[in-house]
Amino acid sequence: MGAALGSGRQGGRRNGRGRRRGHGMMSEINVTPFVDVMLVLLIVFMVAAPLLTVGVPVNLPKTDANPLPTEQREPVTVNVDADGAIFLQGDPVTTAELRERLAAIASERGADERVFVRADQAVDYGDVMSVMGLLNSVDFRNIGLVTDPGGPVASGVRAVGQQ
Repeated sequence: MGAALGSGRQGGRRNGRGRRRGHGMMSEINVTPFVDVMLVLLIVFMVAAPLLTVGVPVNLPKTDANPLPTEQREPVTVNVDADGAIFLQGDPVTTAELRERLAAIASERGADERVFVRADQAVDYGDVMSVMGLLNSVDFRNIGLVTDPGGPVASGVRAVGQQ
């Protein structure tokens, strides 16, 4: 019994086929690592996508207003930072340039296009109103003021569920 293990023609081999069975070419694809990589990429893009919206850093005031519905194309945005500098679509402009570029946008998209005004809460109210008056003078009538949600309600009491 013991002598047959080390000697003989098929010693150490199983069922007479040798190593072919365990070490042959593998023709199946293992998709588990592929799925794992795709799920990780999906999570990375889901987290990174909201961070890609780059704009002018503005400290917006907080209100209890509901967000406006989103539009299909990029909306027209006018930003006023804490120093009073004016930006159109993220590009710094003077008042004269703003008037010209807004007139071009109004002729291209129409005067009923919605315009969002984002102004830092440290900006003087008169400066914001002069920008809105300039928008009105170029025939934009659909003007929205952008704020951060979670601020106080008009009566001074916060909404239910807010601290």
